[in-house]
Amino acid sequence: MHFHHHCGIINNMRCPRCGKDNDKVLESRSNREGTSIRRRRKCLECGHRFTSYERIEEKPIIVVKKDGRHQPFDISKVERGIRQCTEKLSIKQEEIDEILHNIEDNIYEMAGTSNTVTSQQVGEETLRQLYPVSRVAYVRFASVYRAFDDLDQFIEEIEKLAKS
Repeated sequence: MHFHHHCGIINNMRCPRCGKDNDKVLESRSNREGTSIRRRRKCLECGHRFTSYERIEEKPIIVVKKDGRHQPFDISKVERGIRQCTEKLSIKQEEIDEILHNIEDNIYEMAGTSNTVTSQQVGEETLRQLYPVSRVAYVRFASVYRAFDDLDQFIEEIEKLAKS
């Protein structure tokens, strides 16, 4: 890939399994827009394989909520929601990474030159990505998501559900 020289590879990442940061990059792929790179890595200490994502250009995407408020798009909020929905289901970390990667790619595409998406688009895209991976997670996400106008309320609610 031709853009390594100006963005530079994040040398080592901490292994999610053993916590050591001694790994080897097995493969790097950029997404369609060239805005992020996905790297498959292997921990040289414990042999665990994992994926890292690196964003190239940070053009902030703005999410427009139903009440008209704006906030920056934050994939980690989506990730929290997905983690709550997939709790205790046998879904691999790789699958969750893949879902998040697809959501992020598609949101960047939807935002286009206006750099904005609606909170609804984010929710619907998340549902679209969850559906093929886990019907249970999809239903959990859908039932809570549809009752709420925004991700913050959604996350609070699903965290309550997870505790009960």
